[in-house]
Amino acid sequence: MAEQEWTTHERQFLRGHQKRGSELLRAIRIFLDFFRGIRRFYFLGPCVTVFGSARFGEGHPYYALAREIGAKLAGAGFTVMTGGGPGIMEAANRGARDVKGRSVGCNIQLPVEQRPNPYLDRFITLRYFFVRKVMLVKYSYAFVAMPGGFGTLDEIFETLTLIQTGKIEEFPLVLVGREYWAPLLDFMRTTLVARGTIDAADLERIAVTDSAEEVLDCIRERAMRRFGLTYGPRIRRRWWLGER
Repeated sequence: MAEQEWTTHERQFLRGHQKRGSELLRAIRIFLDFFRGIRRFYFLGPCVTVFGSARFGEGHPYYALAREIGAKLAGAGFTVMTGGGPGIMEAANRGARDVKGRSVGCNIQLPVEQRPNPYLDRFITLRYFFVRKVMLVKYSYAFVAMPGGFGTLDEIFETLTLIQTGKIEEFPLVLVGREYWAPLLDFMRTTLVARGTIDAADLERIAVTDSAEEVLDCIRERAMRRFGLTYGPRIRRRWWLGER
């Protein structure tokens, strides 16, 4: 399907009331996006999803840190899941590849094409952002948020809302980059907590660090020990490289 065609379909879906036949067809397209994602990732081992900006290239310290985090998570037996694009996402997937771990991505169709990064063992390209977010959450037992923009903030707050409302377990959410996230955390304390729009306990759900080792320690403690998460032997790579 041409790029302009799928972009038009998505805009029409979000534009408001449509004819019933059109709404039904788009509902079917949404279902097919979900079906493709579930089919592709059904046999994943336990995942950790890494969020972060697509704009930090290989020479940036955040890229290096995300790559180290990806390697540590994969070395511990987790499948590293990202949005599948460049920047932080590429770095985390690359770190997993460095240690021969499992690396997957949920790519998204955009008007300016976002190509899947080259360090993915398996990926899917989805049409709708909300379907992508579901896939990034559904198979993960912990979430790591590196510095990023609107998309990363959306993913962070979506995850926190799901945890706060009990839609998912209180799996760990780790923000990486103390200096970067300090203004946001200060806003939460001095405005949201102070005015009663969230509870102080809601902030305790968030861990903050600059260390890849501390990320892994937090996930081991909270995702594995608290929830009894275990995983079996590593799946042989030749199977994992099957269908893309």
